[in-house]
Amino acid sequence: MNKSYKLTISGKVQGVGYRRWFQRQAMQLQVQGWVRNIATGEVEALVITDAGKLENLIECAYQGPPLAQVTEVVWIEIENTVLTNDFQILK
Repeated sequence: MNKSYKLTISGKVQGVGYRRWFQRQAMQLQVQGWVRNIATGEVEALVITDAGKLENLIECAYQGPPLAQVTEVVWIEIENTVLTNDFQILK
């Protein structure tokens, strides 16, 4: 069963193509949701998926694109009312 999770990805993740890279990973795993930069210098994502795909996506999130340096990925399960059939990059 799919659930909603909020991920906060810390490190050198802005200005290195991280959101576009994360979107491709999510789409390959058939995960729905969105990703965006936040004012703290981190990247935030809402993902709608099952626990197995979430684990795979978190493993991917630590790798990042070549110029990224991910130091931490924190995730929590949340209530979500957003319905989406794809994975978007938000501004």
